[in-house]
Amino acid sequence: MKNAGLRDLEAVLAIARRGTFRAAAIELGMSTTALSHAIARLEAGLGVRLFNRTTRSVSLSDAGRQFVASVSPALAEIRGAMDSVRAQGQTPSGMLRINASAVAGREIISPLVLDFLRRHPRMQVDLVTEERLVDIVAEGFDLGIRTGDLVPRDMIALPLGKPQRYAVVATPAWLADRPLPLVPADLLAHDCIRVRLPNRELFRWYFERQGEVVQIDVRGRLILDEAAIARAAVLEGAGIGFFIEQNVAEDIAAGRLIRLLEDWTPPRPGFCLYYPGRRNPSAGLTAFLAMAREMARQAQSG
Repeated sequence: MKNAGLRDLEAVLAIARRGTFRAAAIELGMSTTALSHAIARLEAGLGVRLFNRTTRSVSLSDAGRQFVASVSPALAEIRGAMDSVRAQGQTPSGMLRINASAVAGREIISPLVLDFLRRHPRMQVDLVTEERLVDIVAEGFDLGIRTGDLVPRDMIALPLGKPQRYAVVATPAWLADRPLPLVPADLLAHDCIRVRLPNRELFRWYFERQGEVVQIDVRGRLILDEAAIARAAVLEGAGIGFFIEQNVAEDIAAGRLIRLLEDWTPPRPGFCLYYPGRRNPSAGLTAFLAMAREMARQAQSG
């Protein structure tokens, strides 16, 4: 591995993270052919195959998994050292990588990310939205954004706004000839859209009223893992759904969906920005955190 440089190592991590050569090449700003050649050279130098390739998929080999596990923290240290040097110039520059849920991404893109880029023209932001909860350090992210109850305990958390609420909804047509749910247990008489969590478990619908907590394993013939698809299914009359309020607020206001059990869905922890503790954060990260704190103060006072 004499000629392997940081770029080659970053390429391995990008492919492992993105799952395809094409997506990794886009992230790295290079052609798929150039990326393939770089990996081939690295594998030849190591004398092992890092990836199992077929015409349809790319996956890490056993050696590749060991390599990524060893290289990822080392590269994080190198990035930190480079960021520390850049920070001495006091001019934020470089790339900031953020992982967020889709709803969180929509919530922060305009008030925070776009404003940050306007203020700091030498900065770039790579915002990845997905529902699975990732290890942001292992996957090369600087920051994560999730609801407060999902933030890992070893991370520094910064609340971004007010608490969130869930909403139980169905179409008027669904409720026209079916009993209206008055308490959570009544949902067991309905088809509900079930959601699979990133850990592969099925989400249990959470309710609370006057200190009484109820969790229901709802019944339903459709299981999904994406809120946007679940919303579309509910709008098509496939059953009752359970969403973060912002996902269906416009549908409720327009009368496309009817809200149910509202007195059983109190506010829950809001979105938090979280990140690992670093002794020498980059100027870009420091500037972004300062703006996030200001956004949080405005949200709390407003």
